[in-house]
Amino acid sequence: MGIIIRQSARGTILTYIGTFIGFITTGVIIPKVLSTNQVGLTQILIAYTLVFVQLGSLGFNNVTTRMFTYFRDDRSKHNGFLFIALTVTLTGFLLCLCAYFIIKPVLIERSADKSALFVEYIYYLIPLVFFTMIFNTLDNYYKVLYNAVIGIILKELVARLFILATVIMYFFDIITFSSFILFYIISYCSPTVIIIISLIKDGQFNLVPKSGFVTKELAKTMSSVALFGIISGFAGVVTLSIDRIMINDIFKMGLDRIGVYGIAFLFGTVIILPSRSLLKISSAIIADAWKENNMETLKTVYCKSCLNQFIIAALLYIGVLANLHNIFKILPEEYADGMYVIVLIGLAYLIDMTIGANAIIIGNSKHYKFNAYIMIFQIIIVVITNYIFIPLYGITGAAFATLVSKFIIDFIRYLIVLIMFKLQPYNMKFLVVLIFSAISFAAGYIIPEFDNYIIDIIVRSAVIAVIFVILILGFRISEDINLVYLDLRKKLKF
Repeated sequence: MGIIIRQSARGTILTYIGTFIGFITTGVIIPKVLSTNQVGLTQILIAYTLVFVQLGSLGFNNVTTRMFTYFRDDRSKHNGFLFIALTVTLTGFLLCLCAYFIIKPVLIERSADKSALFVEYIYYLIPLVFFTMIFNTLDNYYKVLYNAVIGIILKELVARLFILATVIMYFFDIITFSSFILFYIISYCSPTVIIIISLIKDGQFNLVPKSGFVTKELAKTMSSVALFGIISGFAGVVTLSIDRIMINDIFKMGLDRIGVYGIAFLFGTVIILPSRSLLKISSAIIADAWKENNMETLKTVYCKSCLNQFIIAALLYIGVLANLHNIFKILPEEYADGMYVIVLIGLAYLIDMTIGANAIIIGNSKHYKFNAYIMIFQIIIVVITNYIFIPLYGITGAAFATLVSKFIIDFIRYLIVLIMFKLQPYNMKFLVVLIFSAISFAAGYIIPEFDNYIIDIIVRSAVIAVIFVILILGFRISEDINLVYLDLRKKLKF
C-alpha cells in the first residue's frame, strides 16, 4: 500500500493545484467572460468527445490495466505492448471518424435551431477525439508502469494552465471567440504531445512489435477483455455525458442550460478528485495481486481505499455545503438555479468515493464480465432517470438522476464483491467519520457570515478542516492518514 499512498498523496496535491487553477478559470473567470451559451458549447464538445473516445478505444485501456502484467518485462521492452496499444487506438480512431461523418448530419439537424454554436464548431470534435484517445492510451501505459503522476500533472495541471492563458487572452480582447475555441481545443490536445516526449525521455516509447509473443490463447483473452471493456467503459462515459447531451436535446435553450449545469456540476465533482490518483495506481497493484492470487493484498487495498476515500470525501463535501452561499456570490446571478445540482452531485460522488476500489477488483478478476453487465444496466437506469427527471425538474433533475443511478450501481458492486470475494470493508469507523463530519459541519455552519466572501470561505473552511483533521488524527481513524501526517511533520520539521 506504500506506493499507493505516496503516489496518491503526490497525485492529490497536484490534482488540487490543478483544481484550484480550474476553479479560478471555470468557476470565477469563465462565467464572467463567456455567456452561458458559450460555456455550454465547451461542455457539449467535451461530452461528445468522451463518448467517441470511449467507443474508439475498443476496450483496449481495459486490456492494458488487466493484461499488461503478462507483458511486463523491461529487458524485452515489454514485449511490444505499446505497439499493439497504439495500433488498436489508431484503428479505433478511424472507426470514430467514419461514425462522425455518418451522424454529423443528424447532430446538425437536431441542433440547428437551439444550439447554433455547436453546429458552427462541431468539426473540432475530430482533433479532440484523436488527441484524447492517444493521451488516454499513453497515460494508461504509464499507469501500469507505476507512474500515475505524470498523467495527472499533464491533465489536471498543464492543460488547465493553457486553458487559463486562453481565457485571459480572450478576456483582454487579444483573441476573438473563434480563436478562443481554437486555443481551448489546443489546450486539451497539448498533454498528448508532452506525454509522448516524456515516454521517449524515459526510454519507454517502444514501438517495435514482438512477433510470436501473443499466442492464440492470449489473443483470445485480450479480445474478450477488450469486448467487455468497450461495454463497461462506454457505459461509464455515457453516465458522465448523457445528462449534458439530453439537456441539449430536451431544452429549447440547450447550450444555455448546459452552461449552468456544467459549472454547477464542476463544484460537485470536487469531492471525487482525490480518488483519481489513488485508484489509478491501485489498479496496477490489484492486477498484480489477482495474478498472484494474493487475497490479503486485495483486502488491504479495498478496505483502505474505502476508508481513506470516505474520510477525504466527507471533509470536502461538508466544506462545499458550508460554503454554498459563497459559491453563488462568486458565480453570476444566472447560475443560481444550479445550487441543488452541487448538493446532489456532491452526494453522488461522496457515495462513489465510499465504495473504494471495488469496480477495479471486479474488473481485474476472472469475473470481469460482471462490470460490463453492471454498466449496461447503469446505462438503462441513467437514460430512464434522466428522461423522467429532466422534464420535471430541469438541471436539478439531471443531477438527481446521477445520484439515483450511482447509488444503485455502487450498491450492486458492493454486493458482488461481498458475495463473490468475501470482502467487506465497512466497520464502525465509517459511522465515527459521519459523526465527526456532522460536528465539523455544525461548527462551520454556525459561524456568522462575513461581508467579504473570500474571508468567509477562508475562515469557515479553516474551522471545519481543523476540527475534522484533529478528530481524525486524534482518534487514529486511518493508519495511512496518520502516517502521511507524521511524514509531513518530519519533512517540515515541526
